[in-house]
Amino acid sequence: MFQAATIYTTSKAEFYRELAQQLEALLSGESDMIANAANTSALIYQMMPELNWAGFYLLKQENELVLGPFQGKPACVRIPVGKGVCGAAVERKASVVVEDVHAFPGHIACDAASRSELVVPVIHEGRVLGVIDLDSPAPSRFDSEDQAGIEKLAEIFIAASF
Repeated sequence: MFQAATIYTTSKAEFYRELAQQLEALLSGESDMIANAANTSALIYQMMPELNWAGFYLLKQENELVLGPFQGKPACVRIPVGKGVCGAAVERKASVVVEDVHAFPGHIACDAASRSELVVPVIHEGRVLGVIDLDSPAPSRFDSEDQAGIEKLAEIFIAASF
């Protein structure tokens, strides 16, 4: 049985290396995408400080994301591609870091307490399957190190699930 271990470090790079190792162990031997998305969300939410939401939106149709497994308060169920931070990440096929969600044009507020956001697209064989979405009540919570760390977790998720 997997047991998450507290990560004791002040280095973000080391934190994400250890978190990646834990995610690989957690997903080892499981290929179901929904189960892996659920456990990935849970691990991120448990281990990362200053989050109020961590989860997946899945691209069910070419133009719409649908809520997937997550941890946090109930969330918006459907997001059009190109709308909000999640929709922008899909449209761009690139991660989006938002220091202040109130300054992001078209931001979709599912939780009024959210102040910053990081969205990483989940891409398999050049096709966007969805996004990993992280929200924080702290302004400027996410930076390029967080982006790189979550992008690595997205790669581990894809490798395990496909």
